[in-house]
Amino acid sequence: MTIGSRTAIAGAMLTFGIVAGCSVAPDGVDIHDPYESTNRAIHGFNKDLDSALLRPVSTTIVQLPDELTDMLTNFAANIALPGMVLNGLLQGDLEGAAKNTVRFALNSTIGIGGLFDPAGEGGLYEETTDFGETLAVWGVPEGAYQELPILGPSTERDTVGYIVDLFIDPLGHIGPTWQSEYALAATFGSQLVDRGRFAATVDSILYESADSYAQSRLLYLQNRRFALGAGSVGAYLDPYGDDFADPYALPAADPNSGFVDPYEDF
Repeated sequence: MTIGSRTAIAGAMLTFGIVAGCSVAPDGVDIHDPYESTNRAIHGFNKDLDSALLRPVSTTIVQLPDELTDMLTNFAANIALPGMVLNGLLQGDLEGAAKNTVRFALNSTIGIGGLFDPAGEGGLYEETTDFGETLAVWGVPEGAYQELPILGPSTERDTVGYIVDLFIDPLGHIGPTWQSEYALAATFGSQLVDRGRFAATVDSILYESADSYAQSRLLYLQNRRFALGAGSVGAYLDPYGDDFADPYALPAADPNSGFVDPYEDF
């Protein structure tokens, strides 16, 4: 048995084990947060990290020429596509998988490894997805709300999805070697670029709201449930209106598709 096969089996076993342990929200509870005390402690750590490092670094990065930062974000978006193709197939979304396949092929060739976005310029945008959505399509419940160190807001289902995406990402098998070698650094750099570009929105939630944890939790759940077609949190209203979603959220490749979680590809 190859190392790759063993890794896949281990990943599958881990997935089923964690999914089986996902807690179920009591009837009538919109926000299931049994780990709130731990989540708040992690949220405090994330805020301190953002204040001390991410916010100042991102402010510096967005002062670079747009041509450079655009190439970074284009590259990061492109290397995420093979995983989205696989998840599209697992969800039975053949159209979305086909779009992402063509987009990856065009941007990896004509777009020089994804540094440029000729597919997007031609109106072919990515169909954003991940294994968390795959689990939702398969009927796995959302589970409890979680805040993860560095990665930010999540749910038990999305946390499992993030872990599985790391195991099943086919990028190393179908893309140029240098794409996979720079994948992690490019993804992190892209998040810093987006953190700087949308600093006003993120700062208003993290540093100007009365309870940044509750606000972050609310907006994440609203945004994620809407993206998955599951509705929003019914017991609360978004004080920021329709223009804001997850405090960590960033625009998707398709300008008409709304906001997505910037940490999902991490």
